[in-house]
Amino acid sequence: MPENKNVIYGINGPVVTIKGKTELSMMEMVYVGEKRLIGEVIKLEDDCTTIQVYEETTGLMPGEKVESTGNMLSLVLGPGIIRNIFDGIQRPLSAIEETSGAFIGKGASVDAIDTQKKWDVTIDVKEGDFLESGQVYAHCQESPVILHKMMVPPYIRGKVIECHQDGQYCVNDTIVKLKLDNGMEYCLTLCQKWPIRSPRPTKKRMGVVKPLITGQRVIDTLFPVAKGGAAAIPGGFGTGKTMTQHQLAKWCDADIIIYVGCGERGNEMTQALQEFSELIDPRTGKPLTDRTVLIANTSNMPVAAREASIYTGITIAEYYRDMGYHTALMADSTSRWAEALREISGRLEEMPADEGFPAYLPSRLSEFYERAGYVETLCGEEGSVTLIGAVSPQGSDFSEPVTQNTKRFTRCFWALDKSLAYARHYPAINWNDSYSEYLGELKGWYDENVSVEFIKNRDKICEILLEENGLLEIVNLVGSDMLPDDQKLTLEIARLIRVGFLQQNAFHKDDTFVSLEKQMKMMQVILHLYKKSMKIISKQIPISNILSTGLFDKAVKMKYDIPNDKLEMFDEYINEIDSKLETFFRE
Repeated sequence: MPENKNVIYGINGPVVTIKGKTELSMMEMVYVGEKRLIGEVIKLEDDCTTIQVYEETTGLMPGEKVESTGNMLSLVLGPGIIRNIFDGIQRPLSAIEETSGAFIGKGASVDAIDTQKKWDVTIDVKEGDFLESGQVYAHCQESPVILHKMMVPPYIRGKVIECHQDGQYCVNDTIVKLKLDNGMEYCLTLCQKWPIRSPRPTKKRMGVVKPLITGQRVIDTLFPVAKGGAAAIPGGFGTGKTMTQHQLAKWCDADIIIYVGCGERGNEMTQALQEFSELIDPRTGKPLTDRTVLIANTSNMPVAAREASIYTGITIAEYYRDMGYHTALMADSTSRWAEALREISGRLEEMPADEGFPAYLPSRLSEFYERAGYVETLCGEEGSVTLIGAVSPQGSDFSEPVTQNTKRFTRCFWALDKSLAYARHYPAINWNDSYSEYLGELKGWYDENVSVEFIKNRDKICEILLEENGLLEIVNLVGSDMLPDDQKLTLEIARLIRVGFLQQNAFHKDDTFVSLEKQMKMMQVILHLYKKSMKIISKQIPISNILSTGLFDKAVKMKYDIPNDKLEMFDEYINEIDSKLETFFRE
């Protein structure tokens, strides 16, 4: 036995125990074994210390040393994060590949961001300035579309006593030196460290009054999510969770996208990496990767690291939020993260709750989702973190614990439907089971920036879909021929809404992303056709006569026929509806 008291006594998968009293502290990061695997202290007792290891423990043996670091599990935050792809504990996979090949070796130790690369840095302060927490002291161009601002770390304030000139610096070079209130000196470099489980502080939280524009009609019109909000995408296997998240990552109007692949298949992350590198961002004309960070902790990677990957993603999102950016984090999927919690909890021999998940699952989910928000940062900017988490309930059973607890902490619920997915209806968001609680706060923004009629039209669309839902129960019993013409019209308009408005083609150049202005005009055409047709039916004219005009079939195709840059063509649709239906009034 080594003389060092911090030696391994027991190994149970990713859970390692040390027998006897140690000087380790709770949540401290440690190096485990001769290969220095990264771990974290998760339980302390008088006679036992329990460590969660974030790497494969095969080959680890009792008696090997555990090395203390004195620090919590933290991220290195600085220029070089954008365009990168990390594993769950912020190890860059490209750098690991250069040192250990295509497979991640045990104890692989590489710098989180490139320490040798030089950045063109502009210093924004001078000697004698007094800097507060969060204040920007320098900046550099991290990517063609992202200006990286170096900020004084939280809880640090002092007077500038030394200041370098503009020039090229590496991330660990000191560029500004502060004298703190206690008389000590503090060196500011291009980067800082922050523990992943601690939310970064802000000046104040603000109301969520701006929508996250996604270009997906069923989301932007029916169930919008606010910037700084949280949304859940639950759905069974094959319903399109990953496809929907990829589409949101490509087209939403967030400044920075953090995509976390948590326990999903590796080919999905490969697809995301390939698509993002090839796609041109319509807002900037640059590759989408210039504003994207990928965190890959796929199903063949260590289970325990899934638990850390979610916090790694949200910490990076908060860091860029503090610069004044609007960030969006896509987590795919939180169910795999919860399964990792369940496995570790089982190895710790904790009392299980529903379906074997630990009793603290709700509190862990709340810790994650409540880090979303629209805030005023310490440097006086406005920024936000929007969280969109996929949930993978087995057998599409939304009553299982992860889905139910996620609903408690999110205000937007996009329920994916298996029957819609198998019918090739994309996005497969079920309009009867989904909801958004942000409509009240966002109404003012829609009224001011789109039209005062937008929410009214949206409510009418929902009313028609709800009425259709009730009528379909009657149709299933007695058939549609038994319905009066006004109810048949409701079914026809509802079909037009479903196929012509809610269903989109992610591969069509004019339909993959649709502006709010086009969404508004599409609703106007549909509701104008509905209103005119209802007037004709009230005159006892059969609905078959209206359908024979071909207006309904043409309205279904308007999403393809009208380019995004020629919205004036919608007026032609309105005029055609008027001219063709006016003949029935004259008759």
